[in-house]
Amino acid sequence: MKDILYEKILPNVQKPARYIGNELNAVHKDWDKIPFKVALAYPDTYEIGMSNLGIAILYHILNDQKDVLAERVFAPWPDMEEQLQTSNLKLPTLESFKPLNEFDLLGFGIGHELTYTNIVTMLKLGGIPLWSKDRKDSDPLVMAGGPCTFNPEPVADFFDFFVIGEGEEVIVEIVSKLKNNRASSREDRIAELSKIPGVYAPNLKNLTKKRIVKDLSSTPYPLKPIIPYIDAVHDRAVVEIMRGCKWGCKFCQAGWTGRPVREKKMDKVVEIADNLLKNTGYEELSLISLSSSDYSKIDELAKTLARKYEKKRISISLPSMRTNTFSINLAKEISRVRPSGVTLAPEAGTQRLRDYIGKNMTEENIIEGVEAAFKQGISSIKLYFMLGLPTEIEEDVLAICDLSRKILQIGKKHTNRTKVVVNLATFVPKPHTPLQWEKQISIEETLEKQRLIKQNVKAKAIQVRWHQAESSFLEGVFTRGDRELAKVVEKAWQLGARLDAWYEHIKLDIWFRAFAECGIDPNEYLRERKLDEPLPWDFIDTGVIKEILIRESGKAKG
Repeated sequence: MKDILYEKILPNVQKPARYIGNELNAVHKDWDKIPFKVALAYPDTYEIGMSNLGIAILYHILNDQKDVLAERVFAPWPDMEEQLQTSNLKLPTLESFKPLNEFDLLGFGIGHELTYTNIVTMLKLGGIPLWSKDRKDSDPLVMAGGPCTFNPEPVADFFDFFVIGEGEEVIVEIVSKLKNNRASSREDRIAELSKIPGVYAPNLKNLTKKRIVKDLSSTPYPLKPIIPYIDAVHDRAVVEIMRGCKWGCKFCQAGWTGRPVREKKMDKVVEIADNLLKNTGYEELSLISLSSSDYSKIDELAKTLARKYEKKRISISLPSMRTNTFSINLAKEISRVRPSGVTLAPEAGTQRLRDYIGKNMTEENIIEGVEAAFKQGISSIKLYFMLGLPTEIEEDVLAICDLSRKILQIGKKHTNRTKVVVNLATFVPKPHTPLQWEKQISIEETLEKQRLIKQNVKAKAIQVRWHQAESSFLEGVFTRGDRELAKVVEKAWQLGARLDAWYEHIKLDIWFRAFAECGIDPNEYLRERKLDEPLPWDFIDTGVIKEILIRESGKAKG
């Protein structure tokens, strides 16, 4: 397989380095001597999947077991898909170049709804029946985890089981149970797995409570991450310092499903950072979480690491900081390279709407943050807003233009090189959030709001960018979808849908045709939901009861 791949296929594809494997720190075990084999799949391209921390953590945990082998596989670009099909070859993993159907377990990490057709591609190319009901005892069990599994129903029939929540501990329990039940039928193995807390089996429709890791400091972490051959989306050393978020923005699924807040001990963070930098050669260390400025010792931690690595010219970055004077000054102080820009996410243009969605940020906070940034010599400000938020009126949309111009004028007092970039996303109501019952605006409404902002900004130094309305439409359909949508995913794939998260590949006409041929109105999934109607994801317990979400939604009576 490897020889054919190298000699006949890779010379004919874009970015062959996506498929060659053998990177620094990759783990290669003897296929014939390891009894249990796992393929870890991310349904997007190599450079996206190699930036996924969840896959890296599971790869480390599984390969740390002597009798388990874990390998990686990512979605092929269409040219590679075509080459595999014409050569009559199956999609292989990067370590052993074995096809996916020769593994015991195939585990997908699903981070985005627009990767669903890539799952179809990978299963079909891997020689595994797409529908769980069509698989035999000899086929691998197919599981999934990741953010999208908080509503797994649109793709439930493609999978044998799901992990809901955090996977570090449950993956060990799953593999242990499968190793001890290899002779059992497929149905019996799945039934046994469904008894594990956090495991959901679609054919059994069992109520499932999410898994959480209570002690982040003792959880295994990859100290020798694989160094990709081509630039990954996040090409740096990464230490996760905290999980969860205390702020409770009403639109944020990660904030509501990631509770409770847990911190990694500072000395553990430093220890991990030391090992990562020693084993990778990276010149940037990123301290990540949903809200890094809420880490109780963020000032001490960041300065300790900055002093420690100053002579080696290693830069410390702090994404997900609240943009205030403290955060700006800290980021400036610890960076060996002057930050070129600062990112703020007001989400809405008016205080009324920010208050409604629970965004704990006043205009005073925003102005304070940008003033601090400009004083530090930063000339570029990125702003993130959502269009179509509940209760939004034209005044709220136009206020985005007003706030952007105000920030530009503040910047011009400090430098004539000031640039403001306005990024517009469409609000998508997410499961398990207080806004899960809300309506999502249509493609036409999104385009109209985008045009309104573009026409009213009227400043050359303000650049307006937006998320594709078509992408947001599909995301909205599938994030609150049910099992009926699986047949639409397969039909769209058959009609040519691939890599829908990539703007150059998404073809909405194909999707509309697929919906029509399956007799489904996609707009039905964008409508407002009643508080008392059953929701496809009601069987999942995230630890936050529905009454709290109703109260926070503002829809509660009385």
